Amino acid sequence: MKIYGVIMAGGGGTRFWPLSRKQTPKQLLNLSGKEIMVNEAIDRLARVCSYEDIFVVTNKTQTEKMSCVTEGRIRKNHILAEPAARNTAACLCYAAMEIEKKYGGGIMVVTPSDAFIKNNEEFAEVLKTAIETAEKTDSLVTVGVTPTFPATGYGYIKFGNSDTKAKPVIKFVEKPDLKTAEEYLKSGDYVWNSGMFIWKTSVILRKFKELLPDIYERIENISKSFGSENEKNTIEEIYPSIRSISVDYGIMEKSDNIKVVQGEFGWNDVGSWDMMNVLHSEDKDGNIKIGKTVCIETTNSTVFSSGKLVATVGIDNLVIVETPDAVLVCPKEKAQDVKKIVDALKEKNEEELL
Repeated sequence: MKIYGVIMAGGGGTRFWPLSRKQTPKQLLNLSGKEIMVNEAIDRLARVCSYEDIFVVTNKTQTEKMSCVTEGRIRKNHILAEPAARNTAACLCYAAMEIEKKYGGGIMVVTPSDAFIKNNEEFAEVLKTAIETAEKTDSLVTVGVTPTFPATGYGYIKFGNSDTKAKPVIKFVEKPDLKTAEEYLKSGDYVWNSGMFIWKTSVILRKFKELLPDIYERIENISKSFGSENEKNTIEEIYPSIRSISVDYGIMEKSDNIKVVQGEFGWNDVGSWDMMNVLHSEDKDGNIKIGKTVCIETTNSTVFSSGKLVATVGIDNLVIVETPDAVLVCPKEKAQDVKKIVDALKEKNEEELL
């Protein structure tokens, strides 16, 4: 069967404010110093399918920028614009319907746009196993990451025994407390939930029709306009009315015949400024310094400059980020709370800072 790549790229990446904004969210940033994150995701998928068969689903506010940064990698008409954010169920039903109706269907390989993966070759091998499993068994397949520490910021998947690389999923588990995470790690029966999925478009659409019929009906109504002059207007009219729910809650947790392929390929979600050590090496004092910086008696800190000199003296365990119109300063342990600043700015209608 033909293989299609689908990259979910509609998030706002608010924990990377003030660098991440509505027009340039996390997936459109070059945080590693090598390449923009969405392009890294595209290049990884190109190891298992053709560039011309890769799609990106993003918010319409990001479409123009997305088209610009991905030029030469994917087709412009493979950038699917959501007029409203409606979580992953709507996003993936839309992509599956697009592939099924316009291109005849096939195997759909879904990844997020903003994860860091160190070993691309091993990652491709895991995807190939998942693709083979989806094709032969009609299973909904997900990718599990072998846990390396008792993470409390990730969801987990418990799997059962099998002689094959694709293990049956027993249950999905929400982010645990530290004690529970330690028990999961010790048991060896759990993997981190990477948010990656592999399935036949026909199979996942049947699941939507069965388990989320309201979402399926709306996306099917949109599909009736595919290829017509009314396609864009129909999407604009119907899509915002779709219920917001994740594919994990709506489909995966309610289905049987779910399989997980476990892999060790250096995966990290890199969700906030305190995790930049995944992308950059720390200096002898434990600092990550990006851009124009002078750091004296500074330890265990992340200091980012977009242009102005950022100078520090006698600080420890801080995140400092300078952009042309904003400066962020917070303790590393509060980096997850940066999204609260974005919420506060929304309440104050400070649109120019969002």
